[in-house]
Amino acid sequence: MRYRPLGNSGLQVSVVGLGCNNFGRRLNIEQTRAVVDAAIDSGVTLLDTAETYGGRGRSEELLGEVLAGRRDQVVLATKFGSQGSDMGYGPAAGAKGGRSYVRRAVEQSLRRLRTDYIDLYQIHTPDPVTPIEETLAVLSELVRAGLVRYVGHSNFSGAQLAAAAAAASEMNAVPFISAQNHWSLLERQAELDVVPAAVKFGVGVLPFFPLANGLLTGKIRRGVGPAQGTRLAERADYITDAKLDKVEALAEWGEQHGRSLLEVAIGGLAGRPGCASVIAGATSAEQVRANVAAGEWEPTEEELAEIDKIVPVVS
Repeated sequence: MRYRPLGNSGLQVSVVGLGCNNFGRRLNIEQTRAVVDAAIDSGVTLLDTAETYGGRGRSEELLGEVLAGRRDQVVLATKFGSQGSDMGYGPAAGAKGGRSYVRRAVEQSLRRLRTDYIDLYQIHTPDPVTPIEETLAVLSELVRAGLVRYVGHSNFSGAQLAAAAAAASEMNAVPFISAQNHWSLLERQAELDVVPAAVKFGVGVLPFFPLANGLLTGKIRRGVGPAQGTRLAERADYITDAKLDKVEALAEWGEQHGRSLLEVAIGGLAGRPGCASVIAGATSAEQVRANVAAGEWEPTEEELAEIDKIVPVVS
C-alpha cells in the first residue's frame, strides 16, 4: 500500500480508502468486521463514514465496535450535517453548519465511534443558511480541544472550496484539508472546478463513487445486468448505452495494456493530480483486497493521456 499526505497537512492516508456506507445498511456486525479486518490487513488506513450512514449512526456504531482495541491503526473520518437527512436532534440543534448542531453532532459521533477523537471531521453538504465563518470557527474549537484532528468538506463546488479557504485564512481558523466529491472516470465533472481549486489551495481530493456505482468493476457489460441487491440494481436508469460504450472502451484499453478494468478505474483515478485517496466501498473481504490490488497500479503520464482520449473531461 502507498500512503500520501492529505492536502497540505501532516495527515497521511492510504491511496485506497474504505467507504463505510454499507455498514448497518447492507452489512451486519460480523460482515462489517470481516471487511474492516481485510482493510487493515491490506494496509488501508482511511476509513470513511458519516453520522447518517446505516441509518442514524448505525455505521458509526458498528465501526466503533469492530475497531475496539485497534483504533490507533486507522485514520477515522466521519461527516456531519447532511442537508438531506434528519438525525433526530430536533429544531433546537439549529442549522447543520451552525455551532449548536456541530457541537451536538460531534458528541454523538464520538459516542457511537467509541473514541475520544476523530481524525478527519467533514461537513457532509454545504449549509445554505450558516456562514462558512461560523462553521470554521466551531470546527477550529474542536481541533483546539483535541476532539478533532483535521477538518474537511464534502460536495462543495470549486467556488465554495475557494471561499472557505479564503475565510479560514482571513480568520486565522483551522483550514479544510480535504474535499470529498463525486469523481470517477465516467463522472469527471469534478476536474472542471473542484480539483483545480483543491490543487491551488492545498486541499486533498477524496473521490467517492470511484467505480461509478459498480459500472467500473468489470462485472457489468452490455447484456449483463447488475446483480440483485447491488446499488446499480436499484438504479437501472443509471446504466445507459453511452456509459456502457465508455466502459467497454476502457476495458479494451486495459486488456491491451495488461490491466483489469478495476485497475484502470482505481489506479487511473489515483494517478490524477489532486487525488489523495480513492474511497471505495466494499461488502466483502474479497472486494477490499481487489480494490487494494487495483490501487497498486501507477499509470504513466502517457497512459493517463490515452485514458483521457477515451473518457475526456467535458462540461
